[in-house]
Amino acid sequence: MPDTALEAPHQSTNKLPRVFYRLAAGDALNMYGSQLDLVALSLFAYEAAGNALGTAGYLVLRLGGGVAGGLVAGRLVARLERRRLMAGCALAQALALVVVALVPASMRIPVLYPLAVVLGGAAAVAAVALRTSIPEMVGPERRARANSLMASCRSTAMVLGFASAGVVVAWAGFRAALLIDAASFVLFGALVIRLPLPTRAAQPDEPAAEADAAAPDAAAAESKRRGPRWRALIVLRAAPVVGAMAGIRLLDAFGSAAHNISLPVFANQSSPDNPAALLGTFWATWAIGNLGAQQLVSRFMLRRGIEPGERGFALGTCLMSVCFILVFTDLPTPLFLLVAIGAGLGDGFTEISYTTRIQALADERRGEAFGILASAENVGMGTGMLLSGSLLALLSPLTVVGVSHSVPIVLALGFLVMVARTRRR
Repeated sequence: MPDTALEAPHQSTNKLPRVFYRLAAGDALNMYGSQLDLVALSLFAYEAAGNALGTAGYLVLRLGGGVAGGLVAGRLVARLERRRLMAGCALAQALALVVVALVPASMRIPVLYPLAVVLGGAAAVAAVALRTSIPEMVGPERRARANSLMASCRSTAMVLGFASAGVVVAWAGFRAALLIDAASFVLFGALVIRLPLPTRAAQPDEPAAEADAAAPDAAAAESKRRGPRWRALIVLRAAPVVGAMAGIRLLDAFGSAAHNISLPVFANQSSPDNPAALLGTFWATWAIGNLGAQQLVSRFMLRRGIEPGERGFALGTCLMSVCFILVFTDLPTPLFLLVAIGAGLGDGFTEISYTTRIQALADERRGEAFGILASAENVGMGTGMLLSGSLLALLSPLTVVGVSHSVPIVLALGFLVMVARTRRR
């Protein structure tokens, strides 16, 4: 059955289809497995290689796979049936984890590194396919509400995955932890392949496939004439806001790598007796702020007809970066918890805003745009991990995080000015 033949849930109500909540829960399970295997495989690589370079090599290759996956994701979501693509990516990750879990000890490193590329690439393609499909699943007018639900579920799962990874590995061992991760991907694949929601816009001869204002006919014709190699550049030229957002997300990811690497160092310096408690408190409080972003969007903004978009993306980036810098300033506990909530609020609001804005593009453009953003985020995260880890040997965590997060603040403010001038014209 063609992908577009399913009945679209575009009803007059603002409520999301019930089945979409199942998808959000499955995606959260998928995210939980991703965070669990990220920690487990990082420790696994360290143990197998016997030094920190083993972990660094694994992380760099996984992020490299994410960059490659983002670059090809636009073409894949344009050509393939998206439910099968998402399910196939989930099963590819599950198979990779099973192979790593069952391989003999002498073959761990030669097998782990190529599979790191598979894990990173499959995760990037699946994320692009899902984000591209959401407007068709729930209707364009409800995409912000759907994005806020997905962001909240994913953030909660991410915190739970990080928090439980050490316990699961210590209690069950690496092999059992990886098999648990693989099972989570299999469950997500089984759920998404049977999803009774459309994932693609109607065909060109149907009314629903009319081009939107963000995708001019001339640019679409040029994309077809030049072929897939040029589509990403054509998308950037037709919608320069995508390029601006990609640049900010790249540097924002660089800052995220800096604070993720610096937090354990800061925790050991500020609370040498129990650094794990400080880290756990921070991430739990951050998750509360992230959930607050979902409530802010769904209960206050959308009810007043305000949809998060370009300005929300810029303001959320500024709030998140400022709060992450303040986290490292040795604040009293109440203020520390307050800025942790602010960091989570800004993080969640930024993700909802930029996802909603990119989904305003026509269906044939969305995949390329999300692919560009996914590649930018992985490039930023990879370079951030490499440089921040080196700089922490020379500089304090506050200095490293302060410099890393100051740049996206400046760019986001410039983006805000650009948006304001464009709207005045």
